[in-house]
Amino acid sequence: MANILIPCNVCDARVQAVVVGSRDYGAGEDWEPHRYVFVECTQCQNTMVGYSEWEMDDNDGHWSNPSRSWPEPENDLNANLPRGVRKSLHEAKRCLSTKAYMACAVMCGRAVEALCKDKVESKTLADGLKKLRTNKIIDEKLFEWGEALRRERNIGAHAGEDEISRQDARDVFDFAVAISEYVYVLDEKYKAYLARKPKEA
Repeated sequence: MANILIPCNVCDARVQAVVVGSRDYGAGEDWEPHRYVFVECTQCQNTMVGYSEWEMDDNDGHWSNPSRSWPEPENDLNANLPRGVRKSLHEAKRCLSTKAYMACAVMCGRAVEALCKDKVESKTLADGLKKLRTNKIIDEKLFEWGEALRRERNIGAHAGEDEISRQDARDVFDFAVAISEYVYVLDEKYKAYLARKPKEA
């Protein structure tokens, strides 16, 4: 296997790394095909574990650029998030790390749009957030966070003089992660919790 590019936590940069070993895993009921690679940074000899997913482009497939899963995990998004949501959040996180704050807000909006399409079959973020609230999939506070995200997304998506600060981009990313994990992770945990409890008479 050829050398790969991976973010080194010691060099604080994306570096060339020598692949020492790897292990591939096929698709399962709840996950896509993925790969773990054990690598050594060519700059500082730091050892790391990277994580890649199998991606399809048209009729061709390839492994995604690996994120660092150890040490100091770069990819801390919950594995139970749907691939479309998680992929957009990964892109948003990369944009945040490279100071592309408008692009970060746009990708956060894309992640929540994917959630809206999945849960309430909405084609727009504005309509989707309203439907999520009406159907009690999210509460009023999460709706407000979603509206803040939508406003920042519009700044990034449309030509204008307004800009997005680092802190605003960081907040929008946190809002997108919170909404996604509430809907796909915490709500499912609560349903499983209720299912384990005996029925009240």
